[in-house]
Amino acid sequence: MKLLMQMCKISVFRYRFLYTIFLLALYRLGTFITIPGIDRYATHLGEWGRLQRKGLFSLFSFVSGGAIENASIFALGIMPYITSSIIMTMMGIIIPKIERIQKEGEKGKVQINFYVRCITILVSIIQAVMMAQYFKTRGMIHPEWGIYYGEYRFFIITVICLVAGTMMLLWLGDQISKNGIGNGVSVVIFSGIISRLPEAISKTITGLISNLYTITEIGLIMLISLIVLAGVILMEEGQRRIPLNYAKQTMLKNSLGEAKLSTLPLKINMAGVIPPIFASTILMIPMTLSSFFENNIITDLQRVITPGTWQYETILSTFIIFFAYFYTAVQFNPVDVADRLRKVGSYIPGIRPGKATSDYIDYVLIRLTFIGSLYLCAICIMPLIISKLAENQIPFYIGGTGMLIVVSVALEIIRQVKNFSIRENYQVSSKKYIRARQDERLSRH
Repeated sequence: MKLLMQMCKISVFRYRFLYTIFLLALYRLGTFITIPGIDRYATHLGEWGRLQRKGLFSLFSFVSGGAIENASIFALGIMPYITSSIIMTMMGIIIPKIERIQKEGEKGKVQINFYVRCITILVSIIQAVMMAQYFKTRGMIHPEWGIYYGEYRFFIITVICLVAGTMMLLWLGDQISKNGIGNGVSVVIFSGIISRLPEAISKTITGLISNLYTITEIGLIMLISLIVLAGVILMEEGQRRIPLNYAKQTMLKNSLGEAKLSTLPLKINMAGVIPPIFASTILMIPMTLSSFFENNIITDLQRVITPGTWQYETILSTFIIFFAYFYTAVQFNPVDVADRLRKVGSYIPGIRPGKATSDYIDYVLIRLTFIGSLYLCAICIMPLIISKLAENQIPFYIGGTGMLIVVSVALEIIRQVKNFSIRENYQVSSKKYIRARQDERLSRH
């Protein structure tokens, strides 16, 4: 907080901060703008109210900050973009041409980003069609709209609004990345998740007043939440630093004159929040299909993998572990890292350059990923276990994917603020030094 107050005194940072808040306010405003033709009163009742609490729509509702509950133009949220990014990452493994483009630096990054946006539009159209079809078949169209405009126009307008809403969120994310604070897409997701916080606080206070919860229970929940939060921060920041030496090494020294050692940092949770999101998405598909189609096989499958059952927890953990290894292998290639170290004349002490180095890095990475995947499983299953053990319904989740996303984005914002502070201090110091040198020269003359 002290760092934030100091940074707000800097005009450039203050502009970025206020610009980010303004764009997020626009996003939150858009979550209350209902799709034209929807009976807003009906969105909170009946089957739609039950649908948005399960299946893929529950994931959309969670990430979009409740936009889907209002049948908003931002109902799809940023999920189509996340899905498209994962698809493009996988295509980089299968298609050699895309892999070459990914390695072309900034030019390749721009081209890949364009492909991701195109896939995002296709994914958004598919998901928008599903949602519009559900609105139409369940009679959620406003009676007056149906009389004057017809169902087919409603269908087309709904798809256009939902796709445009997703692309609008991507544009907001781009603007935040360029002129605001933090990674734009991550900040949008972050704001959507924390928007649930006031509702959770309100439920907690109401529960205390109505004697649903005791002060001891709330205190215990808060204590557990703080312990889990500290654990998440520790694991997200945890690294295994492999020492490096150079064939022609010039030892750098710090302010105390001590030599600095070069290291290769490997994060414990290198896959981030992708494994839980992808695993949850796959497990939610049967629940989503059961909402649209009446089929005994789909219904039986949905009943078996309902959240809270031991089958669901087992399959979810298995998927998380699989995708943790898979996504880490996609993002980090030990062979490429070993090759880059060899080119710059760097080596790991006691390990020969080349294949031996890549094998050693892979050996360390496999063990780190195992620890990271178990950590992800524990965090994602914790809300389900606590909800079973608690006598009363807890007003908010302890742990889960939401906490992972919030902590990851918050840490990234803090790092960016610190970097901005260091850069600003360096520029100020450089200007003072230049001004002092100029004054010294003028005094000599």
